[in-house]
Amino acid sequence: MDIQTLRSNVLLLITAAIWGFAFVAQRVGMDYVGPFTFNAARFILGSLSLLPLLFISRDQRASAENMMPRPGWKPVVFGGLSAGFLLFMGMSLQQVGLVYTTAGKAGFITSLYVVLVPILALFFKQSTNPGSWIGAVLAAIGLYFLSVTERFTIEFGDLLEFFCAFFWAGQVLMIGWLSPRIQSVKLAFAQFVVCAVLSLLVAVVFEDISWDALVQATWPILYGGILSSGVAFTFQVMAQRHTHPAHASIIMSLEAVFAALGGWLILNEILSLRGLLGCGLMLGGMLISQLWGKVK
Repeated sequence: MDIQTLRSNVLLLITAAIWGFAFVAQRVGMDYVGPFTFNAARFILGSLSLLPLLFISRDQRASAENMMPRPGWKPVVFGGLSAGFLLFMGMSLQQVGLVYTTAGKAGFITSLYVVLVPILALFFKQSTNPGSWIGAVLAAIGLYFLSVTERFTIEFGDLLEFFCAFFWAGQVLMIGWLSPRIQSVKLAFAQFVVCAVLSLLVAVVFEDISWDALVQATWPILYGGILSSGVAFTFQVMAQRHTHPAHASIIMSLEAVFAALGGWLILNEILSLRGLLGCGLMLGGMLISQLWGKVK
């Protein structure tokens, strides 16, 4: 393993840890503000946190991690709108879903995007392997044990997180395609701005926004805006430049483990034996879908 690959893997592991514990921050934040207000605040803050890096790199023809000419404004706008829309949809479904489910369950269900990435990649003429399908079956069985009740119904929050996983898979593929073409900071900043604007528009129409509530949610918003958005998403963009989307997703799948750990340590969330079995099957499916080719 070369130094660049190791560096990318470390960045992705840090990203997974930050995102996993972000589920806790997102749940706590919604004790005070609505889901779209929370997302608008965190991505506005995330955009602002990138401004120093944006100004530092604006006059460079190539950044330290990407030796390529600066693109024009059209690729940045296209990339920001495309990735930003997928980010908005994924974050919206995830945030609303957290109103109705636990941080641990949300983390594991959202992480189904790891299994979905190689399957959806077929539509972009990328090859897959039997491990992807075996992993998908295991993940589906795990989702059944984790979320489907004895009456064969699924909780509303879990269903939203399930749909959210499809948008995260699309976002991973989009970032994987855009990151070699657009400078990391510019791409991250553009998608944050798009997501912030869309979230704010929905919040203004459907939610009550008050300054006092935002002040009470300061710490969760700071975590979501600076660490989960400004730091982690930038790490993802930087790391995926040197990693295949399917290979990157295996490390980021540990986000689910960190989410369950955070829910247990901070929110006192307890999974039943049935839920733990479901989580184990889902994690196993994620790992098989990504390790199949490497082990072979």
